[in-house]
Amino acid sequence: MREHAPLYEPLSGTLTVQYEPNEETVLAENPPRFTWIPAQLEQDRYVLQISLSDRFDGQGTKTVQPIAYNLYTPDEALAPGTYYWRYALLDEEGERTAWSRVRRFEVPAGLPETPLPDRSSRYATASPAHPRLWLTPGEVESFRSRLADDLDSCGWAVFYEKSVLPWIDRELIAEPLAYPNNKRVANLWRQMYIDCQEALYAVRHLAVAGELLDDADLRERAKTWLLHVASWNPEGTTSRDYNDEASFRIAGALAWGYDWLYDSLTEEERSAVRSVLLVRTRQVAFHVIERSKIHHVPFDSHAVRSLSSVLVPCCIVLLGEEPEAREWLDYTLEYYAGLYSPWGGQDGGWAEGPMYWTTGMAFMSEAMNLLKKYTGIDFYKRPFFAKTGDFPLYCFSPDTLRASFGDQSTLGDPVSLKTGFNVRQFAGVTGNGLYQWYFERVRETDTDSEMKFYNYGWWDFRFDELVYRHDYPQVEEVAPTDERIERIKWFRDIGWVAFHANMADPERHVMLLTKSSKYGSVSHSHGDQNGFLLHAYGEPLAIESGHYVAFGSTMHMNWRKQTRSTSNILIDGLGQYAGTNKVLNMAAQGRVEAAEQREGYAYSRSDATAAYKEQVPYLERYVRELYFIGGSYVVVVDHIDLAQPGKVDWLFQTLYEMKLDGQHFRVQGKKADMDGRFVYSSSGELELDQREGFPDVDPSEIEGLPRHWTLQATTREARSHRIATLLVPVKHGEPKYVSYFMDDQGHGVHLYFTEDGITHKVDVPKAY
Repeated sequence: MREHAPLYEPLSGTLTVQYEPNEETVLAENPPRFTWIPAQLEQDRYVLQISLSDRFDGQGTKTVQPIAYNLYTPDEALAPGTYYWRYALLDEEGERTAWSRVRRFEVPAGLPETPLPDRSSRYATASPAHPRLWLTPGEVESFRSRLADDLDSCGWAVFYEKSVLPWIDRELIAEPLAYPNNKRVANLWRQMYIDCQEALYAVRHLAVAGELLDDADLRERAKTWLLHVASWNPEGTTSRDYNDEASFRIAGALAWGYDWLYDSLTEEERSAVRSVLLVRTRQVAFHVIERSKIHHVPFDSHAVRSLSSVLVPCCIVLLGEEPEAREWLDYTLEYYAGLYSPWGGQDGGWAEGPMYWTTGMAFMSEAMNLLKKYTGIDFYKRPFFAKTGDFPLYCFSPDTLRASFGDQSTLGDPVSLKTGFNVRQFAGVTGNGLYQWYFERVRETDTDSEMKFYNYGWWDFRFDELVYRHDYPQVEEVAPTDERIERIKWFRDIGWVAFHANMADPERHVMLLTKSSKYGSVSHSHGDQNGFLLHAYGEPLAIESGHYVAFGSTMHMNWRKQTRSTSNILIDGLGQYAGTNKVLNMAAQGRVEAAEQREGYAYSRSDATAAYKEQVPYLERYVRELYFIGGSYVVVVDHIDLAQPGKVDWLFQTLYEMKLDGQHFRVQGKKADMDGRFVYSSSGELELDQREGFPDVDPSEIEGLPRHWTLQATTREARSHRIATLLVPVKHGEPKYVSYFMDDQGHGVHLYFTEDGITHKVDVPKAY
């Protein structure tokens, strides 16, 4: 018997894909998604076996080959039962290496069935006709007839007035100039991609309007814009490597223009546009697949987003016309089926935070809609998409400000209208009335942000409205009363926990949010494991501090990403790792150990010890407990154990200067106040101080912007610390207080808190 070459099976790491499924895997969908570490860096193709027997014999074994990458989603669901799998590498002649180790997994009954059609049949129903993006030729005729009867169908009148007419007489946008000395400048980078977004608006909206109205003048104007943009140097200032955001938008403009104006272009014009579109699409595909290698290491925010913003629309348009397009589209679909989303799981969370969820889901939902219509493949059936609307509902509630974690371009503004549009999209998909409620509330509150860069430079709401109303039904809204929602919502996939009382009433809503995440401070996450945020009675009290200036600014790197900007702790002045090393970012993680509703209160316990290890190696334990009692007040209990004596700084971030008095601090807001009291500290009373501003931030970045306030409560030096803090939000005009006393007999400290005759006990083990 021929001896097979050995197979290299690298160990997986924190940043890589994992060997899945395995004995510990709890499947959320059927069939399972198979992933493994590549056996070699280039030209790797595989054979995979799935079997009912660990001997891989008989009819219960399925062999699949060749598999182009280190991931595979079967084209049919598996019957419930116990299975085994293994893989091998194929050489250029199709001979395999030795098999990998065998892994076992269980398929339970009743899982959602989400197979991915095989490559050979994946596009069997796809039409070669144009257009292919959004509407098919038959749908164009149908919509054209509807508009003949009702020019306001699906919001057409507003779209035409606000999103089409402005581009008829608008002077053509010049190709963006290079940065001074080719060194990126934040405001020029942003203006460059906004210019390119405008070019996308002009091409897409004029082309769509011209075709739907059968208007030759609009088509001709759209064609002028398209050919102008196609003339820009694809290797110049709008190339992927020079400004990826600009390149994404120009690729989109070319795809929509080529697709919708196909019959209006001469063959020479088609060839010219198609060739430059191919170059731009290839730039993105090369970066995603060959350089970023998101099928090896999936945590690249821009690369993952470019699948939906570029590869899906561009490859759909080029399918059957340029051979590379099929390979790139296959890669994209297999990534979506196997690894999406790298930022969350079946609970629907998004570790990068709500604004990067907004950006990611905006493009992803558009891509899924395009794919569903053109290929019939429906990724909305995957568990993540069935649940992901919960993430903004609970962690970015529509009445809150500065009350969610991570990088946020809208920091300090109301919840973004685009977030609302995204959530409505999932209302249309799932029929969930809570999601429709979210959209309606955001539409009421975010009424004047359309021209801000984080909206205007990214999407056109009128086009979104037109597409959604054509494709999806109106869903009846359902208010999130306490009986209809989870009062404590644990996103296990990302380590976020949200506490709510009275979400449906903005004037009485109290929201507490905490996180301790396995994603650490990677990408757009911060060094804020075990941090918390508090929003009550329409007032941000414990806040996400600072301002959004730009990614990589001193505000971003020296303040926003650092632990000292959060309501958290420092140990001898040091916080969690939040630098630029992705390995250390991912290692600086936390873990939620418990999150549950108990009698009269909601409770969470989180461990952020690992997050401090790089900078505080002598930290042995940091656990934070949160008690959200009666939906009214919060008790924070911190447990810190060190291998050597050290001081702890207990930090609290707020918009306002506080009143300090002994162990008491008071926040006075516009709608609500908050009383904070250190009711117990094992090392003795804390020394309270507060400061205004943002240390180590370039003053020019924050000129004219409000300064925020940080409370710093410092312990005495000790090896172990136990700190219990009472936080009581108070609505203006409705005075209240929470009384407390302590019983420290025995081996523990027993704290009793009473509000309106109802008492709850919190136990704190003594520090010895």
